[in-house]
Amino acid sequence: MTLAEFLNQLDELASSAQQQLEQAADLDALESARVEFIGTKSGRLKATQKLLGKIEKTDKPAAGKRFNEVKTQIQAAYEQQQQQQMANASGGGTGGEQFDPTVPGPRPRLGHLHPITQTIEELKDIMGRLGFSLADGPEIEDEWHNFEALNIPLSHPARDPLDNFYLRVGEKTYDQALLMRSQTSTVQIRVMENTRPPVRIISLGRVYRPDTPDATHLPMFHQIEGLLVDRQVTMADLKSVLRLFASSYLGADVHVRFRPSFFPFTEPSVEVDMRWNDKWIEMGGAGMVDPAVLKAVGYDPDEVTGFAFGLGIERLCARRHGIDDIREIYKNDVRFLHQF
Repeated sequence: MTLAEFLNQLDELASSAQQQLEQAADLDALESARVEFIGTKSGRLKATQKLLGKIEKTDKPAAGKRFNEVKTQIQAAYEQQQQQQMANASGGGTGGEQFDPTVPGPRPRLGHLHPITQTIEELKDIMGRLGFSLADGPEIEDEWHNFEALNIPLSHPARDPLDNFYLRVGEKTYDQALLMRSQTSTVQIRVMENTRPPVRIISLGRVYRPDTPDATHLPMFHQIEGLLVDRQVTMADLKSVLRLFASSYLGADVHVRFRPSFFPFTEPSVEVDMRWNDKWIEMGGAGMVDPAVLKAVGYDPDEVTGFAFGLGIERLCARRHGIDDIREIYKNDVRFLHQF
Protein backbone atom coordinates (compact mmCIF):
# COMPACT_ATOMS: atom_id res chain seq x y z
CA MET A 1 0.00 0.00 0.00
CA THR A 2 1.31 3.45 -0.95
CA LEU A 3 1.50 6.35 1.46
CA ALA A 4 -1.06 8.29 -0.57
CA GLU A 5 -3.58 5.45 -0.38
CA PHE A 6 -3.09 5.11 3.37
CA LEU A 7 -3.49 8.85 3.99
CA ASN A 8 -6.60 8.95 1.81
CA GLN A 9 -8.13 6.07 3.83
CA LEU A 10 -7.36 7.93 7.06
CA ASP A 11 -9.05 11.10 5.78
CA GLU A 12 -12.19 9.17 4.81
CA LEU A 13 -12.23 7.48 8.23
CA ALA A 14 -11.88 10.82 10.05
CA SER A 15 -14.68 12.39 7.99
CA SER A 16 -17.02 9.42 8.53
CA ALA A 17 -16.32 9.36 12.28
CA GLN A 18 -16.94 13.09 12.64
CA GLN A 19 -20.26 12.81 10.82
CA GLN A 20 -21.58 9.88 12.84
CA LEU A 21 -20.48 11.35 16.17
CA GLU A 22 -22.27 14.63 15.41
CA GLN A 23 -25.45 12.80 14.33
CA ALA A 24 -25.66 10.62 17.46
CA ALA A 25 -29.10 11.28 18.97
CA ASP A 26 -28.31 10.19 22.51
CA LEU A 27 -25.60 8.73 24.72
CA ASP A 28 -26.37 5.16 23.61
CA ALA A 29 -25.93 6.08 19.93
CA LEU A 30 -22.78 8.01 20.78
CA GLU A 31 -21.32 4.98 22.54
CA SER A 32 -22.10 2.79 19.53
CA ALA A 33 -20.24 5.23 17.28
CA ARG A 34 -17.26 5.26 19.64
CA VAL A 35 -17.04 1.47 19.63
CA GLU A 36 -17.30 1.41 15.80
CA PHE A 37 -14.43 3.84 15.21
CA ILE A 38 -12.07 3.76 18.20
CA GLY A 39 -13.03 0.55 19.96
CA THR A 40 -9.92 -1.19 21.27
CA LYS A 41 -10.84 -4.63 19.89
CA SER A 42 -12.77 -4.26 16.64
CA GLY A 43 -12.79 -0.51 15.90
CA ARG A 44 -12.19 0.72 12.35
CA LEU A 45 -9.21 2.78 13.51
CA LYS A 46 -7.67 -0.36 14.99
CA ALA A 47 -8.11 -2.16 11.68
CA THR A 48 -6.51 0.76 9.79
CA GLN A 49 -3.53 0.71 12.15
CA LYS A 50 -2.71 -2.80 10.97
CA LEU A 51 -2.13 -1.40 7.46
CA LEU A 52 0.95 0.46 8.70
CA GLY A 53 2.88 -2.76 8.27
CA LYS A 54 2.29 -2.59 4.51
CA ILE A 55 3.75 0.94 4.11
CA GLU A 56 7.26 1.40 2.77
CA LYS A 57 9.84 1.83 5.52
CA THR A 58 10.78 5.32 4.38
CA ASP A 59 7.10 6.43 4.45
CA LYS A 60 6.21 4.96 7.85
CA PRO A 61 7.11 8.06 9.93
CA ALA A 62 4.73 10.25 7.91
CA ALA A 63 2.01 7.56 7.96
CA GLY A 64 2.36 7.08 11.73
CA LYS A 65 2.20 10.82 12.39
CA ARG A 66 -0.99 11.19 10.37
CA PHE A 67 -2.51 8.12 12.02
CA ASN A 68 -1.96 9.61 15.50
CA GLU A 69 -3.44 12.94 14.38
CA VAL A 70 -6.61 11.24 13.13
CA LYS A 71 -6.89 9.15 16.30
CA THR A 72 -6.58 12.30 18.46
CA GLN A 73 -9.10 14.11 16.26
CA ILE A 74 -11.73 11.36 16.55
CA GLN A 75 -11.18 11.02 20.31
CA ALA A 76 -11.58 14.78 20.81
CA ALA A 77 -14.76 14.80 18.70
CA TYR A 78 -16.20 11.96 20.77
CA GLU A 79 -15.43 13.69 24.09
CA GLN A 80 -16.94 16.95 22.88
CA GLN A 81 -20.16 15.23 21.81
CA GLN A 82 -20.27 13.26 25.07
CA GLN A 83 -20.09 16.42 27.18
CA GLN A 84 -22.81 18.04 25.08
CA GLN A 85 -25.10 14.99 25.37
CA MET A 86 -24.64 14.82 29.15
CA ALA A 87 -25.33 18.53 29.52
CA ASN A 88 -28.53 18.17 27.49
CA ALA A 89 -29.63 15.14 29.54
CA SER A 90 -29.23 17.09 32.81
CA GLY A 91 -31.06 20.16 31.52
CA GLY A 92 -27.87 22.17 31.13
CA GLY A 93 -28.02 22.50 27.35
CA THR A 94 -28.37 25.84 25.65
CA GLY A 95 -31.94 25.02 24.61
CA GLY A 96 -33.16 23.70 27.97
CA GLU A 97 -33.57 24.84 31.53
CA GLN A 98 -30.33 25.66 33.31
CA PHE A 99 -29.35 23.37 36.16
CA ASP A 100 -29.67 25.00 39.58
CA PRO A 101 -27.60 23.16 42.22
CA THR A 102 -29.39 25.04 45.03
CA VAL A 103 -32.79 23.46 44.24
CA PRO A 104 -33.52 20.39 46.45
CA GLY A 105 -33.46 17.15 44.49
CA PRO A 106 -36.24 14.56 44.42
CA ARG A 107 -36.84 12.95 47.81
CA PRO A 108 -35.60 9.33 47.79
CA ARG A 109 -38.22 6.70 48.54
CA LEU A 110 -37.04 4.89 51.64
CA GLY A 111 -38.02 1.31 52.40
CA HIS A 112 -39.32 0.05 55.72
CA LEU A 113 -40.00 -3.20 57.54
CA HIS A 114 -42.54 -5.64 56.13
CA PRO A 115 -45.87 -5.55 58.05
CA ILE A 116 -45.28 -9.09 59.36
CA THR A 117 -41.84 -8.10 60.66
CA GLN A 118 -43.36 -5.00 62.26
CA THR A 119 -46.00 -7.19 63.92
CA ILE A 120 -43.40 -9.67 65.20
CA GLU A 121 -41.31 -6.91 66.74
CA GLU A 122 -44.33 -5.38 68.48
CA LEU A 123 -45.49 -8.77 69.81
CA LYS A 124 -42.01 -9.40 71.21
CA ASP A 125 -42.19 -6.06 73.01
CA ILE A 126 -45.65 -6.72 74.45
CA MET A 127 -44.80 -10.20 75.72
CA GLY A 128 -41.47 -8.96 77.03
CA ARG A 129 -43.33 -6.45 79.21
CA LEU A 130 -45.44 -9.36 80.50
CA GLY A 131 -42.29 -11.14 81.64
CA PHE A 132 -41.76 -13.62 78.81
CA SER A 133 -38.29 -14.20 77.36
CA LEU A 134 -37.61 -15.04 73.72
CA ALA A 135 -36.73 -18.57 72.53
CA ASP A 136 -36.05 -19.97 69.08
CA GLY A 137 -35.76 -23.35 67.39
CA PRO A 138 -35.13 -25.00 64.01
CA GLU A 139 -37.71 -25.00 61.23
CA ILE A 140 -36.68 -28.52 60.15
CA GLU A 141 -37.74 -30.86 62.93
CA ASP A 142 -37.75 -34.54 63.82
CA GLU A 143 -40.87 -36.47 64.77
CA TRP A 144 -40.02 -36.52 68.46
CA HIS A 145 -40.16 -32.75 68.89
CA ASN A 146 -42.95 -32.16 66.38
CA PHE A 147 -45.23 -35.03 67.46
CA GLU A 148 -44.26 -37.58 70.09
CA ALA A 149 -43.14 -35.23 72.87
CA LEU A 150 -46.34 -33.26 72.23
CA ASN A 151 -48.47 -36.34 72.95
CA ILE A 152 -49.23 -37.00 69.27
CA PRO A 153 -48.76 -40.78 68.81
CA LEU A 154 -47.88 -42.53 65.56
CA SER A 155 -51.52 -43.41 64.90
CA HIS A 156 -52.74 -39.81 65.23
CA PRO A 157 -54.19 -38.33 61.99
CA ALA A 158 -52.15 -35.14 62.52
CA ARG A 159 -49.08 -37.12 61.38
CA ASP A 160 -50.57 -37.99 58.02
CA PRO A 161 -48.10 -37.23 55.18
CA LEU A 162 -50.89 -35.34 53.41
CA ASP A 163 -51.07 -32.91 56.35
CA ASN A 164 -47.32 -32.27 56.72
CA PHE A 165 -44.26 -31.40 54.67
CA TYR A 166 -42.03 -34.43 55.22
CA LEU A 167 -38.49 -34.24 53.82
CA ARG A 168 -36.51 -36.81 51.91
CA VAL A 169 -32.82 -36.12 52.59
CA GLY A 170 -30.67 -37.84 49.96
CA GLU A 171 -28.99 -41.10 50.91
CA LYS A 172 -28.33 -40.12 54.52
CA THR A 173 -30.44 -41.96 57.08
CA TYR A 174 -31.81 -40.51 60.29
CA ASP A 175 -33.28 -42.13 63.38
CA GLN A 176 -36.55 -40.34 62.62
CA ALA A 177 -38.16 -38.75 59.60
CA LEU A 178 -37.59 -35.03 59.17
CA LEU A 179 -40.26 -32.49 58.30
CA MET A 180 -40.89 -28.78 58.17
CA ARG A 181 -42.29 -27.96 61.61
CA SER A 182 -46.07 -27.70 61.63
CA GLN A 183 -46.20 -25.63 64.84
CA THR A 184 -43.94 -23.56 67.06
CA SER A 185 -44.82 -25.88 69.96
CA THR A 186 -41.62 -27.72 69.03
CA VAL A 187 -39.69 -24.87 70.63
CA GLN A 188 -41.35 -25.33 74.02
CA ILE A 189 -40.25 -28.98 74.01
CA ARG A 190 -36.65 -28.05 73.23
CA VAL A 191 -36.65 -25.38 75.95
CA MET A 192 -38.16 -27.64 78.63
CA GLU A 193 -35.72 -30.45 77.77
CA ASN A 194 -32.86 -28.14 78.75
CA THR A 195 -34.44 -25.88 81.40
CA ARG A 196 -35.81 -26.62 84.83
CA PRO A 197 -39.01 -24.87 85.97
CA PRO A 198 -40.03 -22.10 86.14
CA VAL A 199 -40.22 -21.50 82.38
CA ARG A 200 -41.74 -18.38 80.84
CA ILE A 201 -40.98 -18.09 77.11
CA ILE A 202 -42.38 -17.06 73.76
CA SER A 203 -41.30 -18.20 70.32
CA LEU A 204 -42.15 -16.53 67.03
CA GLY A 205 -41.41 -18.03 63.64
CA ARG A 206 -42.50 -19.72 60.43
CA VAL A 207 -44.51 -22.94 60.37
CA TYR A 208 -45.59 -25.07 57.42
CA ARG A 209 -48.80 -26.94 56.62
CA PRO A 210 -50.12 -28.01 53.18
CA ASP A 211 -53.22 -25.83 53.47
CA THR A 212 -54.99 -24.45 50.43
CA PRO A 213 -54.35 -20.68 50.36
CA ASP A 214 -57.42 -18.56 51.09
CA ALA A 215 -58.27 -15.38 52.96
CA THR A 216 -57.19 -16.84 56.34
CA HIS A 217 -54.87 -19.76 55.43
CA LEU A 218 -51.43 -20.14 53.83
CA PRO A 219 -49.08 -23.14 53.49
CA MET A 220 -46.39 -21.07 55.21
CA PHE A 221 -47.35 -18.69 57.99
CA HIS A 222 -46.07 -17.35 61.30
CA GLN A 223 -47.04 -18.26 64.85
CA ILE A 224 -46.39 -16.81 68.27
CA GLU A 225 -46.05 -19.55 70.86
CA GLY A 226 -46.30 -18.84 74.58
CA LEU A 227 -45.42 -21.18 77.45
CA LEU A 228 -45.51 -20.71 81.21
CA VAL A 229 -44.65 -23.59 83.56
CA ASP A 230 -44.44 -23.10 87.32
CA ARG A 231 -46.13 -24.15 90.52
CA GLN A 232 -49.89 -23.56 90.73
CA VAL A 233 -50.37 -22.17 87.23
CA THR A 234 -54.09 -22.20 86.35
CA MET A 235 -56.44 -21.57 83.45
CA ALA A 236 -57.18 -18.17 84.98
CA ASP A 237 -53.53 -17.20 84.42
CA LEU A 238 -53.81 -18.19 80.75
CA LYS A 239 -56.99 -16.13 80.24
CA SER A 240 -55.47 -13.11 81.98
CA VAL A 241 -52.31 -13.19 79.87
CA LEU A 242 -54.24 -13.53 76.60
CA ARG A 243 -56.63 -10.72 77.50
CA LEU A 244 -53.71 -8.43 78.39
CA PHE A 245 -51.97 -9.44 75.19
CA ALA A 246 -55.04 -8.76 73.04
CA SER A 247 -55.80 -5.37 74.58
CA SER A 248 -52.13 -4.32 74.31
CA TYR A 249 -51.98 -5.15 70.60
CA LEU A 250 -55.50 -4.50 69.33
CA GLY A 251 -56.71 -1.91 71.81
CA ALA A 252 -59.10 -1.72 74.74
CA ASP A 253 -62.15 -2.37 72.55
CA VAL A 254 -61.10 -5.93 71.69
CA HIS A 255 -62.88 -8.86 73.37
CA VAL A 256 -61.58 -12.40 73.82
CA ARG A 257 -63.62 -15.58 74.08
CA PHE A 258 -62.57 -19.16 74.72
CA ARG A 259 -64.36 -22.11 73.12
CA PRO A 260 -63.81 -25.68 74.35
CA SER A 261 -61.70 -27.68 71.94
CA PHE A 262 -59.18 -30.52 71.81
CA PHE A 263 -55.43 -30.56 71.24
CA PRO A 264 -53.24 -33.57 72.11
CA PHE A 265 -50.72 -31.44 73.99
CA THR A 266 -53.10 -29.44 76.21
CA GLU A 267 -55.87 -30.48 78.59
CA PRO A 268 -58.22 -28.71 78.91
CA SER A 269 -57.94 -27.05 75.49
CA VAL A 270 -59.64 -23.98 74.05
CA GLU A 271 -59.92 -22.12 70.77
CA VAL A 272 -59.08 -18.45 71.18
CA ASP A 273 -61.31 -15.97 69.32
CA MET A 274 -60.90 -12.22 69.30
CA ARG A 275 -63.68 -9.76 68.47
CA TRP A 276 -62.70 -6.43 67.06
CA ASN A 277 -64.62 -4.03 64.83
CA ASP A 278 -67.75 -6.22 65.19
CA LYS A 279 -66.03 -9.37 63.88
CA TRP A 280 -65.06 -12.61 65.62
CA ILE A 281 -61.96 -14.32 64.21
CA GLU A 282 -60.21 -17.47 65.40
CA MET A 283 -56.65 -16.55 66.36
CA GLY A 284 -55.31 -19.90 67.54
CA GLY A 285 -55.41 -22.49 70.27
CA ALA A 286 -54.44 -22.65 73.93
CA GLY A 287 -54.82 -24.68 77.07
CA MET A 288 -53.13 -26.21 80.08
CA VAL A 289 -50.04 -28.27 79.23
CA ASP A 290 -51.00 -31.96 79.20
CA PRO A 291 -49.30 -33.99 81.98
CA ALA A 292 -48.00 -36.38 79.29
CA VAL A 293 -46.05 -33.52 77.73
CA LEU A 294 -44.57 -32.55 81.09
CA LYS A 295 -43.48 -36.15 81.68
CA ALA A 296 -41.93 -36.36 78.21
CA VAL A 297 -39.49 -33.55 79.05
CA GLY A 298 -38.73 -34.84 82.56
CA TYR A 299 -41.04 -32.59 84.58
CA ASP A 300 -43.18 -33.88 87.45
CA PRO A 301 -46.85 -32.98 86.72
CA ASP A 302 -47.59 -33.33 90.43
CA GLU A 303 -45.13 -30.53 91.17
CA VAL A 304 -45.68 -28.08 88.28
CA THR A 305 -48.40 -27.07 85.88
CA GLY A 306 -48.38 -24.79 82.90
CA PHE A 307 -50.26 -23.21 80.05
CA ALA A 308 -49.42 -22.80 76.38
CA PHE A 309 -50.92 -20.89 73.48
CA GLY A 310 -50.24 -20.55 69.77
CA LEU A 311 -51.64 -17.66 67.72
CA GLY A 312 -51.41 -16.83 64.01
CA ILE A 313 -49.33 -13.71 63.43
CA GLU A 314 -50.79 -13.06 59.95
CA ARG A 315 -54.30 -13.03 61.42
CA LEU A 316 -53.24 -10.67 64.20
CA CYS A 317 -51.64 -8.37 61.63
CA ALA A 318 -54.75 -8.53 59.43
CA ARG A 319 -57.09 -7.65 62.30
CA ARG A 320 -54.84 -4.79 63.38
CA HIS A 321 -54.68 -3.20 59.93
CA GLY A 322 -58.10 -4.12 58.58
CA ILE A 323 -56.77 -6.52 55.92
CA ASP A 324 -59.51 -8.80 54.56
CA ASP A 325 -57.21 -11.35 52.87
CA ILE A 326 -53.83 -12.35 54.32
CA ARG A 327 -52.62 -13.35 50.84
CA GLU A 328 -52.27 -9.64 50.06
CA ILE A 329 -49.41 -9.46 52.57
CA TYR A 330 -47.21 -11.71 50.42
CA LYS A 331 -48.00 -10.44 46.91
CA ASN A 332 -45.04 -8.04 47.12
CA ASP A 333 -47.13 -5.18 45.76
CA VAL A 334 -45.19 -2.09 46.85
CA ARG A 335 -48.33 0.04 46.62
CA PHE A 336 -49.97 -2.22 49.23
CA LEU A 337 -46.92 -2.59 51.49
CA HIS A 338 -46.20 1.13 51.46
CA GLN A 339 -49.29 1.69 53.63
CA PHE A 340 -47.73 0.10 56.70
